Amino acid sequence: MLRRLLLILVPAVFVLVAAVLIPLGTVVAGQLTQEMYVDRLGDAGRFTALARTALDTGRVDPLTREMERYEELYGIPAVVVAPDGTVVTGSGGRARMRELLDAVQARPMITAAMAGERPAPPATVWPWSGEPLVVAEPIGRDSEVAGAVVVVSPTDWLGAEILGSWALLALFSVLPLTLLVSAAVPLSRWVLRPINRLDAATTAVSGGDLEVHVDAAGGPPELRRLTESFNTMVGVVSRALDRQRAFVSEASHQLRNPLASLRLAVENLAPYLESEEAREAHAVAIDETTAMHRMLNSLLAATRLESVTGTEPVEVAEVLRSREERWRALGEGRGIAVGTDVPAGLWVSAPAGGLGSILDELVSNALRLSGGTRVVVRADPGDPVRLRVLDDGDGLPEAEYALALDRFWRSPRHQNTEGTGLGLAIVADLMREAGGRLVLGTGLTGTDRPGFGVTLELPAAAPLPDRPDAG
Repeated sequence: MLRRLLLILVPAVFVLVAAVLIPLGTVVAGQLTQEMYVDRLGDAGRFTALARTALDTGRVDPLTREMERYEELYGIPAVVVAPDGTVVTGSGGRARMRELLDAVQARPMITAAMAGERPAPPATVWPWSGEPLVVAEPIGRDSEVAGAVVVVSPTDWLGAEILGSWALLALFSVLPLTLLVSAAVPLSRWVLRPINRLDAATTAVSGGDLEVHVDAAGGPPELRRLTESFNTMVGVVSRALDRQRAFVSEASHQLRNPLASLRLAVENLAPYLESEEAREAHAVAIDETTAMHRMLNSLLAATRLESVTGTEPVEVAEVLRSREERWRALGEGRGIAVGTDVPAGLWVSAPAGGLGSILDELVSNALRLSGGTRVVVRADPGDPVRLRVLDDGDGLPEAEYALALDRFWRSPRHQNTEGTGLGLAIVADLMREAGGRLVLGTGLTGTDRPGFGVTLELPAAAPLPDRPDAG
């Protein structure tokens, strides 16, 4: 972000300096042009006075020698033109002077001078123009104009002088430009400091850490207010989630004892029931209280799952070692074999402290709902790592895959089976928050039934440095 902001500020600094230098350079070029014009106008005025005397006396040789000396010293040709446009004399031969006047297109200026008008100030000379500066001064005034003096001044040296002045301006601008660019770095860091803190905080919140707090000190006032609003928002969300989880947990705990007492009371009614209808109603009541008890247990388990926040690197094989004995015991009670196929040293970025609970939920679903004889927990290395819980049971139609991830949804075939329909939905949410996803599909092959499979796709993680298998 600092680099992007500097990419905006540094060009802006150059534009700002250029916005000052360009008008200043234009003024310098105009001023030097004006100075040259005034000098050439003075030279032309001096030649005009000499030419007036020469024309009146008919002695032009002194004027010619003066013009030749002038061109020899300064490299600036000078010409005296008669009212009919012919060359009277100049700093060179008459043929060369006529070619010079034609080359610089001096005829319009000579015509204006013959009318007694002084030349208009020239346009600004630029270093790349190369056009000479032409001054035509009338000899005499009004009806007494006896000719015109034309001075053709090359502008090469003026262009070089303008370039030198511009180079000097650019050199003087290096210091303020350096100061402004140097100031852009700390200024950018000062502006971005609260933004960087907010970025780190939002990353922590997205990872499930709702205890994060951003220091509101430093930075522009608008960003300080934004930081304070962010802290307030995180506090509100954290308290709301805590109240929600506490309510579900406490309500489930508070309902468990009355429900157990209710079930005991209903069971104690059995000796007093004489009719067949009463005994059937009694059995229904016992089944309902059992279902309510399972629902409370599922809500408590769901609350524990939903309390998982953040991610951490975990070794899959280690998680399975702590649980596969229990899974096998549960499977033996239902006549289902449970196996694992996970390579050692496979690390994933999983919900913090929650991967074991997630696998417990998936294996429990497979044992309760598959109707098969085998359940296998398998891991495929890669990025992402695919952790699969597969069975060889009846499976689900593909049309019900999306519905299976809705909360409290249960397949029509499993309406009388224990469970609440919460597990898969919560696991799918946890996978998304951990940067992975949950995918439903078919299960174990090799039987005449499709089976059912749940795949957890989790980002691969580097081993923790303090572990023996970290390298």
